[in-house]
Amino acid sequence: MPYARFVPNSIALALWAVLHLTAAHAGTDVAVVGLFPGKAVLVINGGAPRTVSVGARTSDGVRLVSVDGEAATLEFDGGRHRIAIGERSVAAAGDTAAAPVTLNADGRGHFLTEGSINGAPVRFMVDTGATLVSLGAADAVRAGILYRKGEPAMTMTANGPAQVWKVKLDSVKVGGITLHDVDGAVHGGDLPMVLLGMSFLNRMEMKRDGDRMVLRRRF
Repeated sequence: MPYARFVPNSIALALWAVLHLTAAHAGTDVAVVGLFPGKAVLVINGGAPRTVSVGARTSDGVRLVSVDGEAATLEFDGGRHRIAIGERSVAAAGDTAAAPVTLNADGRGHFLTEGSINGAPVRFMVDTGATLVSLGAADAVRAGILYRKGEPAMTMTANGPAQVWKVKLDSVKVGGITLHDVDGAVHGGDLPMVLLGMSFLNRMEMKRDGDRMVLRRRF
């Protein structure tokens, strides 16, 4: 093996802690904590370290272009970045990850938008009456959520009480805004779309002007 470098545990943990605390206040944060031939170990937006192969793209939109003995070259937030092992790169202020998202109401006054949960594409409907981001069983399976291992609970729907499981969603993305560790609820049956509830919206500044709604990340 020509090279294999890894940041010592103490430094890697410190990087993880800094990223975990600052990810909500910047764009995409990437730290390189390990390098191997054709692979790099990355910490992205305060998440757990993950091994990424050259050419692969993560669900956060980070693509590993190349590695050498000292650094990894990555593409994210519309640019290319060379990050040395043990270092991190924070996207410049005002990037797309921090940009507000504008939604337009449909003919029934509902605000709908495309997005993703854990990297799986879904269709959202803004629902300020929903305490949690709520999705049906089929969407949960596509997002890789083992929801039956979550906390069982009951909720009231238009059709009466329904069984749900409370879970943690690794990532919820709407436009350029991505939040991590979002509380969610998975229904035993399918839902026509995912309800974008207050566990996501309470971290937004929401402004409505007629048929337009603007979401801006607060933290």
